[in-house]
Amino acid sequence: MDDNVNLVTLNDPQSPAAEAYRALRMNLAFTSLDRALESLVVSSPAVAGMSSDTAANLAVVLAQVVQRVCLVDADLRRPSLHEIFNVPQEPGLTTFMLSNSAAQDVAPVETAVPGLSLLPSGTLPPNPADILGSKKMANLLEQLKGGADIIILQAPPVTVAVDASVLAAQTDGLLLVVRTGHTRRDRIEQAQELLERFRVRVLGTVLTDAPDRGLMTGY
Repeated sequence: MDDNVNLVTLNDPQSPAAEAYRALRMNLAFTSLDRALESLVVSSPAVAGMSSDTAANLAVVLAQVVQRVCLVDADLRRPSLHEIFNVPQEPGLTTFMLSNSAAQDVAPVETAVPGLSLLPSGTLPPNPADILGSKKMANLLEQLKGGADIIILQAPPVTVAVDASVLAAQTDGLLLVVRTGHTRRDRIEQAQELLERFRVRVLGTVLTDAPDRGLMTGY
């Protein structure tokens, strides 16, 4: 994992990008002064958003301030977090969702980052939205909250499938990742419309690949 270029917060902690992730951590803390965030979804408007990198690095910086973080790969179409953290893809989220197991039987994998555990995607199902919007998924989220201070769920792009919107409606909100020079304005507008339709709270927007700092946050 140490050689993974996706984890800039570990591989280059003094870089502007790593500092921006720490600023993102602080901004999220300010958005939840009245009630601490227990769960959030990270997604992008379109495929080129790099939301998996953002979810992974945000999880790292949150764990670095002595928080128990559970990162869940809920992108059941193109999962990647198991590759970023170099853990097996299975067993994972769908292993539990498609079985008769109880939620307390789910055991996220401990990563090399102290305080950070990962629940990988598991095998890819034919009906991701149905799985993520089910009562069993809601029960799983409640169970995971018992072992973590915050749950971060990586989801597919908002405009590609309803998965992110369905999932975010069950959490405290969604963080939208926009990639400079890749994410089209019309995709951002479509994403906003979809999130409003599902009454999803947008916690903020993360701008990646910005030319001056590498990553900036906007609220």
